[in-house]
Amino acid sequence: MSDEQQHPTRATEAFYGRRKGKPLRERQAEGMATLLPALKLDLASPAPDDLRTLYPVAIERMRLEIGFGGGEHLVHRARENETTGFIGVEPFVNSMAKLLSQVEIHDLKNVRVYDDDATQVLDWLPTGSIDQIDLLYADPWPKRKHWKRRFVSQVNLERFHRVLKPGGMFCFASDIDTYINHTLMHCRDHGGFAWQAEQSSDWLTPYAGWPGTRYENKARREGRSSAYLTFIRA
Repeated sequence: MSDEQQHPTRATEAFYGRRKGKPLRERQAEGMATLLPALKLDLASPAPDDLRTLYPVAIERMRLEIGFGGGEHLVHRARENETTGFIGVEPFVNSMAKLLSQVEIHDLKNVRVYDDDATQVLDWLPTGSIDQIDLLYADPWPKRKHWKRRFVSQVNLERFHRVLKPGGMFCFASDIDTYINHTLMHCRDHGGFAWQAEQSSDWLTPYAGWPGTRYENKARREGRSSAYLTFIRA
């Protein structure tokens, strides 16, 4: 099988819009200049066989968060799970700057980041190396003509399936009904992800220890409820 067949490609710009918002504050700019190079994954080099070696502390589990937004969830999880190694991917400069400032404030040693397309990270990661993937409030691309730009697709689910360990989890949260249904159908059609729900409360109840996010708060203010989907990699 060729490398192109193993790692199917798709345009980087397909999954997200703008890369930068308002100018960074001085401290944020300093963090981007100094902390980002220290924590950023080096995709030009082969991934280590054992991802735990990426961290200066003892790591037991590996968790990938795609599109961490303001970083509230990732920072919360990294603080409560010190033996879990986190990889956070976020192309939006202002969001990355916010996360890095919190990593510095809390002196988090179990976080690594990447500031570009998450598919690049997924194709770099070793097979069966990740315990959990979080895709929380991803851009829903609500117009039907843009649905092909949603991150959940058969191509990306195959990427998830490759890097997740057997029994690993894919967690998806959204307040957009069409994206929730889209994800359920794509996971069903893929066949390698078992939805862990038996009754409505299973997907209406937030994950254990859930800190909430600013996107979730915005959705609630606008009258939208959320769904929290959990899939197990077969």
